[in-house]
Amino acid sequence: MSHHTVAAEPGRRPGTADFLAVNRGGGLFSEALSQRIGAAFSLAAHRLGLAPSVLTIVGVTIGLGSSVALVLLSPMAAAGDVAPWVVGLFVGVGWQIAYAFDCSDGMLARVTGQTSTAGARLDILCDVATQISVVTAISAAAAAHAPATPAWLYPLFAGTWMVNLVTSALASGAAGGSLVQSSSTLVRVVKLVRDYGAVIAVCALVITLLPRQTPWLMAAFSAVNGLFLLASIGQSAIASLRPGAKH
Repeated sequence: MSHHTVAAEPGRRPGTADFLAVNRGGGLFSEALSQRIGAAFSLAAHRLGLAPSVLTIVGVTIGLGSSVALVLLSPMAAAGDVAPWVVGLFVGVGWQIAYAFDCSDGMLARVTGQTSTAGARLDILCDVATQISVVTAISAAAAAHAPATPAWLYPLFAGTWMVNLVTSALASGAAGGSLVQSSSTLVRVVKLVRDYGAVIAVCALVITLLPRQTPWLMAAFSAVNGLFLLASIGQSAIASLRPGAKH
C-alpha cells in the first residue's frame, strides 16, 4: 500500500472511478483488467466496511491456494489423470483474482484515508509470499511435464523472477525511475513483458495449452528479466558516476 492518501470528498460515497483514480500505475494489461477488477473489489469492501488489510489477506490466500493447486495437480495432469487445460484455467483465474485483490487494497486505503506503515509492510510481505508460490508452482509444472528440464534453470528462473518485485519497490522511492521514459503505445506494448498481470496470464496460458513447453517459458522470462537487471545496473552505475552525483 502506498503512504500517499487521496481521500474522497466528505459526505460523498466514492465510486469505482475514485478508486481507479488512485491506482499505483502499471502496464497496459494491469490497467485494462487487473486494476478495474481491483477497483470493484475496493468499492465492495468499502460498502461492507472492510479494512484494506482484509483485502490483502484474501488476495494472498487465493494466490497461495492457486499455486498449491498447480503443484499438487501438475503430476496428475502430466500422467493424464486430469486435463491440463482444466488445471491451467483454474490456476490462471486464481492468480488473476489474487492480483486484482493486490491492486485493490492500496486503492481502498488511499481513498478512505486508511494508509499505514503496518499495512504497507503487510502488503509487501504478502506480495513476496505470493510470487514465491507462483515461481514454485511454475517450476513444479515444468518438472512434471518436462522431467529433463536442466536443474540450473530452476534457480535462474526463481532469482530473475524477483527482479520485477525488487525494481518495483525501488521505483516507488525518491530514486525511482524507468529505463525507457516514453509512454508511447509501442513502448507500452513492449513493456507488457514486465507487466505482472500479463506475465501471469501468459504463464497460465502456456500451462493450459502447452505444458511441456513450460521450461522454454521459464528460460524466456529468465532472459528478459536478467537483461533488464543488467541494463538497470548499467544505468544506475552511469548515473552514480556522473559529477556531483550523491550517494
